[in-house]
Amino acid sequence: MKLTVAKINQLLEEAGLLVAQPDLEPSASFDFLHYDTRQVKANTLFVIKGAFKPEYLKNAPGIAALVTAEKMPVDLPQWLVKNSQKALAVLSMAFFDYPQKQLWIGAITGTKGKTTAAYFAYQILKSATDNHTALFSTADRITGPKPEDRHKSDLTTPESYELYKDMRKAVDNGMTHLMMEVSSQAYLLNRVYGLHFQVGAFLNISPDHIGPNEHPTFEDYLAHKLMLFDNSEKVVVNAESDHLTEIMAHARAHHDKVYTYGKGGDFTYESEESAVHESRFRVNDCELPEMVGDYRLNVPGDFNESNAMAALIMTALAGAKHADMVKGLDQVVIPGRMLSMPIKQHGVAFVDYAHNYASLKALLTFAQGQYPQGRVIVVLGAPGNKGVSRRADFGKVLGQLADEVFLTSDDPQFEDPAVIAKEIEAHIQNDKLPVHYVQDRIEAIHEAVKAAGPEDIVVVAGKGEDPYQKIDGQDVPYIGDYAVVKAVKKQFD
Repeated sequence: MKLTVAKINQLLEEAGLLVAQPDLEPSASFDFLHYDTRQVKANTLFVIKGAFKPEYLKNAPGIAALVTAEKMPVDLPQWLVKNSQKALAVLSMAFFDYPQKQLWIGAITGTKGKTTAAYFAYQILKSATDNHTALFSTADRITGPKPEDRHKSDLTTPESYELYKDMRKAVDNGMTHLMMEVSSQAYLLNRVYGLHFQVGAFLNISPDHIGPNEHPTFEDYLAHKLMLFDNSEKVVVNAESDHLTEIMAHARAHHDKVYTYGKGGDFTYESEESAVHESRFRVNDCELPEMVGDYRLNVPGDFNESNAMAALIMTALAGAKHADMVKGLDQVVIPGRMLSMPIKQHGVAFVDYAHNYASLKALLTFAQGQYPQGRVIVVLGAPGNKGVSRRADFGKVLGQLADEVFLTSDDPQFEDPAVIAKEIEAHIQNDKLPVHYVQDRIEAIHEAVKAAGPEDIVVVAGKGEDPYQKIDGQDVPYIGDYAVVKAVKKQFD
């Protein structure tokens, strides 16, 4: 919708963001809104955010006015605001005509398992709503039922403008429900400022995303995760999470009722079987009777049963029936997560997106349990220019649970992948662990499979089915870890 000067003034003032406004006719309007000069159209209201340089404006003649936290040295009408990220969120909602008001929205946060739990809930709601559910996840953004409505994601939680743009697409496509992941960065950078959810789930917490360009401390990381409770009507908490006392205190400060699951929680389950390609569990009697019963989970790893519990509670609160829950978990497929492939004379290769301490530890523990007679061989890297604390965490886990390691590149960005690998290796406290460095990721996977025997398991962690490597600020095409494993399998078979 068009944004008039009067509407812009009203929105920014009501949000407490307006510092100064330009002298324009209240009825004057703008046809477009954006924050990227490469996307500007005629008569655009442009929001300046982040590390923006005034010279960027020279190549965007369609900009008619600015919204900015600092006055720009250009001859354009300018709204001065206290926080341009918050202003972008407020204006984006209005520009796309508040699509969130037409959706039931469930949100999931946590250090590990967000994408898995979101897919579980999405698949259940997809059945319950006759395919009228959208999904915003780290892996995919699904805004409708057609193939062209499915796109790869760049961020776990996108910029607010993209968020409301995709919500509008979902509503226009007839979607009634939305499952989405909400990262700590989304709150740190105000991408979800002013957005409220029907149900918010907190899966777990462990140190991650701590570094110069992210959260300065673990306390800051946790504080931004907890903001989900402040913006959710109903909340779900894993009773087995670390820092549970602090999590529950924050949840109870805003909610009389907190739905807890796992050992010590209100909702409990019994793990019955955990195999290489599936797991089975039973939900015990609870206050949401649609949840009670037996389930087959089309994903291996008993740790995923905990993620399934969060999804079951969320979807039960959304009105899903037991049959939808059984069907959804039985049929779910998650891109890049727990994908396995037997390779003749070389054991089994697992591809998983595990990219932090908690997820890697859970994955390798599962691998050891499934193949107690064999070795666990790991292919792993760490991203550059973010999540620096992960490198020490990876070294710690590898030293405890791996039998052989191939360190390689994983979105090195502007850093040298060899330096990143050395940082990981420096934190491996196991002198007997063979550690190799192979910079080319495809070659590293090939060498790891080649080194595996019939009883071994090769774990390729970090990228899943990502179609690119982030190198020197560019998205360099990459076929994805699973495609590499399939090619290696074909060669060895």
